[in-house]
Amino acid sequence: MPKLYIKEYQKALVGKTLLIACREGILRDHFSHIVEDIRFLDRQGVHTIFLHNLSNRFANQKHFTRLAFKLFNTRVVRIPSDRDFYECVLNYPARVSKIIFLERKYLIGPNGLRINSLSTQKARQGNFTYGDLIGNLNFKRVIEQVCQKIESNEIERVHILPAGKHTIKHELFTIEGTGTLIANNFVETFEPLRTDEDLQMVSHILTICHKEGYLKLRSRQYVEAHRQNFFTAKIDGIIVGCTEKLPIDENAVELGALAISTKFRNQQIGLLLIRSFIEEMEKQGYKTIISLTNNPKLKDLYLSLGFEEKSPAAYRRRQEQSPGVTMYHRNL
Repeated sequence: MPKLYIKEYQKALVGKTLLIACREGILRDHFSHIVEDIRFLDRQGVHTIFLHNLSNRFANQKHFTRLAFKLFNTRVVRIPSDRDFYECVLNYPARVSKIIFLERKYLIGPNGLRINSLSTQKARQGNFTYGDLIGNLNFKRVIEQVCQKIESNEIERVHILPAGKHTIKHELFTIEGTGTLIANNFVETFEPLRTDEDLQMVSHILTICHKEGYLKLRSRQYVEAHRQNFFTAKIDGIIVGCTEKLPIDENAVELGALAISTKFRNQQIGLLLIRSFIEEMEKQGYKTIISLTNNPKLKDLYLSLGFEEKSPAAYRRRQEQSPGVTMYHRNL
C-alpha cells in the first residue's frame, strides 16, 4: 500500500473546496469506498461537494439515505438523469480548487501506461486513450471543456481517477497517485533538502526510481548522512523530485540521483531540476558537470541543455565505476 503523507499534503488542501463527481453505475459499484474517502477528506479539514446522478427510483433510496447519514458535512447534489452529467459538473455554481471525476479507468498513454499528469496543452493533443472510461460518450469534448475551465481560471485542477478503495486518498496524499491530473498552475521551487519530513519523501521517491531500474539504491540512512548534498524540486511546497550533488574535485561535480515523483512525471520537473542544479553549481564555483544514466527519457533532455554524450579521460575512473552507463558532460 502506498505511504500516506497526510501532514505534508494537507497543507495544500486544508480549507479548500473539492468537488467530487461520480456517475450512477460507478457510484453503486463502489459506494462504500467513495463515501469513506470523502469522510477522510472531511477529517483533514477539506470542504467537499459531491455530485452524482443516481436515478430517483425505489432501488436507490437506501443510497440516498446513506449519503445523507454518512456525508453530513458534505454538500450532496443530485444531477437529474436527463441532464448532461459532465456539463452540469463543470458548470456547477461554486468556486472549487479541484474537481475529481471518479471513472472506471484513468487516462492511458500510447505505451499502455497510466498518464499521471497533463498540462492543458498536452491534454488537447490527445495522445492517450480512454478505454471504457465514459462508455460511448465522446470524452474528448469533456477534456476540451476541462481545459477551457482551467485556462479561464474557473477551476484550478481536475483529477480523473478510477473509482475504488482509497483511490481519492491515494491520489491526494501519496507520491505515486492513482489517476490523471490536468493543471497549469504549478508553483515550482528548487531548494536544499531541509526538514526530516522532506528527507522521508526524498527517500521514498529514490526507492521508487530504484525499483524501476533507473537508480542505484540509496537508503534513508544514506540520504540522512549526505543530506547537505541533496536538492529538491517542490510543487506548491510538496517535494516532487530531487537530485544529489557529488563533488569530484574542486572544479567538477556530478549530478546524481535525479528522481521524480510518479504523479508529476511529464510536467518538466526534470528540466527544472537540471537547470536549477546547473545554476546552483555555477554559483558554487564549479566549472564542469557530469552525469551518468541509461534512462532514455533523460538523453534528449541532457542534450537540449548543452550536455555532450562523452566520457573525458579526466573522468575515466568515475566511468569505470559504472561500466556500460552513458556519461553526459557539460562545461559551465
